[in-house]
Formats: sequence, structure tokens, C-alpha cells
Amino acid sequence: MDFDLTPEEEAFRAEVVAFLDENLPVKSMADWTRKVRDKRWVGFSWPREVGGGGGSLMQQAILKAEMAKRRAPALGTCFMGLAWVGPALIEYGTDAQKQRFIPDILDSKLQWCTGYSEPDVGSDLAALQCRGERDGDHYVVNGQKIWTSLAPIAQWMILLVRTAPIDRGNKHAGITCLLVDMKSPGLEVRPIENMAGGYLFAEVFFNNVRVPVEQRLGAEGEGWSVTVSALANERSSISEVEALMRRLDELEELARSQRKHGRPVLEDAAVRRRIAHFATVIEGMRLNGLRLLTKQLKGEPLTSETSINKLHRAALEVEMADFALTLQGPAGVYVKGAEPAVASGKWQQGALGWPDTVIGGGTPNIQKNIIAERILGLPKD
Repeated sequence: MDFDLTPEEEAFRAEVVAFLDENLPVKSMADWTRKVRDKRWVGFSWPREVGGGGGSLMQQAILKAEMAKRRAPALGTCFMGLAWVGPALIEYGTDAQKQRFIPDILDSKLQWCTGYSEPDVGSDLAALQCRGERDGDHYVVNGQKIWTSLAPIAQWMILLVRTAPIDRGNKHAGITCLLVDMKSPGLEVRPIENMAGGYLFAEVFFNNVRVPVEQRLGAEGEGWSVTVSALANERSSISEVEALMRRLDELEELARSQRKHGRPVLEDAAVRRRIAHFATVIEGMRLNGLRLLTKQLKGEPLTSETSINKLHRAALEVEMADFALTLQGPAGVYVKGAEPAVASGKWQQGALGWPDTVIGGGTPNIQKNIIAERILGLPKD
């Protein structure tokens, strides 16, 4: 496909660049959030009637790529809301639900988390056991979720519960999607600390948590369709590739600044080969992202192909951080706050905080299963 920009797209790119020239570096996050919201760049591809920007897929790709190149802050801070909850609300939500939740998502007033994974389910999400039993105008929820991203700071959860017994002929049936206030009585959040001291994930326990029926998203028993629709909103990952390119530049600069036998470490042939390997994988991800964007521009939905870049990204994040510690030599043992720490311990944070990248969005084993079964057509394990 020809990726030369049309005059209209080039004009939009110039608008984005001019905005970044004027507003970077950011004076305050509040000021930045207000400005990008005023331009309708938060929820840029959402319909204008719900408060989004009504932008095209190509414009969205341009916007995210330029933002990533300049290391600009995020377009909005309600991460799960923008990625999954908002699109699901747009497709399945009632008018009352849209009016209640979408403005706060766009205005970065809250955080959402996703109640999907369970301790004994693994990658087979359709086998979930968390129950939601109808009791008049409420569902009574009992069960547990785990590896729930952002649960320690979220105000709301998009939750999957089983409202009917598992049908062996169609185990995706009987799953219902609920929107749950994290302050609901009987709901307990237990943060899971990673080795870097972060708390991105948590276990969440439900003990007779009452959720109003009006907070059901979609019809009862059709939660799987809601979830598939929300997950399908994930895009071509081009902005993530831009972020990895920046990380690679930082890794090269680190290798240039560190010295071995009086010479920059970057002059070592083995170091250059390793960096070249990272660059090759990132370029492959970029080209794959463009292929996925091409499908979207043709009106074709993205399916399992997105797992390819997810798998490579998780491995790269960990490998690059570990290699950075190797480049630092003895200084690699110092963490954030220690005087000898290189770059304030940034690479140590990345190396120790690997679960955030590897588990978030599906573990490598899950991605490998998806690629094997749905792309390569191999039998289920």
C-alpha cells in the first residue's frame, strides 16, 4: 500500500507538529490534559456525538506516531477506559451509560480496570467461574479475579461474570459484562507488588457484591461479544513501535556513555551485534504494524495478528532492560535513589518491573497459543 500522505493528512500532521512545538516541554499535566481534550484528541477516533474527535484511522496513526516521536505525555490518563471500556460503551451501552461514563473517561477524571483473568482459568477466559446471580434489580457477585491491571487505583471495573452454567457446546454463552463501582461493599483489592516496588496488578475478591442491573453492559449472557468487541479496539501498535525505537536510542546512548578498557562500550562488536538484533526486531514490528494498519484502512477487522507484535514487545522490553544492566557493569546493581545509579535507576526499574509488560495484555504463552491456533491452524494444546 502507498503510505504517502494525502494533502489533508499532511496538513493534519503539520498541525500536530505545530502543537507539539508550542506545548512541549509540558508545563503541567493538568494544562496538557485540558489542551489535548479541547482539541478532541482524547478519544480521537470516537464519534463526535459522544465527545470524541471523529478522526480517521490514518489521522489517528499520524497523531500517535508524532506524539511518540516527541515523547509527549499520553492523550488522556484513563488508560483502560480509552482502550477498552469506552469503545464497548459506544457499541453496547445504553444512552444513560454513555452519558454517565464517557465524559469522565474523556476528561481523565477516573481510572478503570478489567476484571477478566482468574486464578484457575489461565488463558481460557471462557472457563471463568466468578458468579453473578440475579436478585431482583441487582446481580450478586461472588468469586475472585487476579492480575487485574490498575485495580489498586481504579474507581470502576469492567467485569466478566458467569450468569449461567457452562454449556459444553458453547462455553462462551452465559457470560455477562457488568460495570462495577470499586467502592462496592464486599469488594476487596489486594495489590500484587513486583520486584521494583510497583503495584500495577492486584487480586480482587467479591463477597456478595451487589451490582445494579442498570450497570450491565449489553444483554445478559452476551458478555463474551462485548469483550471481543472491546479487545478488537486495540490497534496496529505503531505508537508502541515508536516507543521501542526511542528506547533503543537510549540504549545506544547508554552504550556510548559507558566505558570498558578506556573505550566506549559501543565500540565492542558483540554489543553492536546485540543492538543491531534489537533494531531488526523493532523494524519487523514496524512493518507488521503497517500491514495491520493497511487492513484497517481497507475495512478489514484486526484479529489474532495483533498477538505477533505483543509477543515481540514483551520479549524486547525485558531483553533490552537486562542488556542495559550488563552495559552498566557494577553500577547495574544500584537502584533508584542510590547515588551511583545510572539514569536514576531507570533501566533497573524496567528490569525488575517486567511483570507489568509481560503479563499485561496477555502473557507470552497466551500470545503463542493464539498465534499457533488461530494463525497457523495448529491443534489446541
